[in-house]
Formats: sequence, structure tokens, C-alpha cells
Amino acid sequence: MSGETTNINIRMDKSLKEQAEILLSELGMNMTTALNIFLRQTVRERAIPFQIALEKPNNETERKKLARKEFGELVKSIQADSVRNGTDKMSMDDIDAIISNVRQEARSSK
Repeated sequence: MSGETTNINIRMDKSLKEQAEILLSELGMNMTTALNIFLRQTVRERAIPFQIALEKPNNETERKKLARKEFGELVKSIQADSVRNGTDKMSMDDIDAIISNVRQEARSSK
């Protein structure tokens, strides 16, 4: 701490304040300490130090989450397949050569 302090005033629901004071007391701290911890972490991370989300995500958010999850699973599947069939060790030149051979065979068979 820099040694110099300042006061802030905030408004909050009375019940929330009481519940927070009880919990914080059980954790061995007061509201000032808890808010200082929060603000220091916010400054350190340059972000709110926890996720803020809608209570019920909208359908687009859910679709995006599902798409990311499915994409991740697809990538893992492709990686596992490439390890199984040995293509994980192939260079781009090897892959290009195979593609060229397949194209050439396709043209020859016409």
C-alpha cells in the first residue's frame, strides 16, 4: 500500500451488506479488506477477477458455446485419427505429394 488512503462511499442493499459482513467475518476480514482485495486483483489483472454472465444465457450465446465445444471435440478427434494413422508426422510436402498423386490418378481414370 502506498501509505496514503482515501474514503469511498457506496450504496448497497442493506440485507446484502449484512450477509456479506457475516461471511467476511467468518473469513477473518471486514468489508474494507474484502473490497481492497477485489480492487487490487482488478488492477493486477486489468479485468474483473471473475466471470460476469447473464443468469440465463440467450440462445445465440448457447449456440456459440456449443459450436466451440463441438469444434474442440472435432479437432481432438482429427488429432487422434492422425496419430492413429501416422499422418501426424507427415510434412506439408508429403501431404501435397499425396494430393497430387490422387488428382493425377483421378485424371488418368477418366
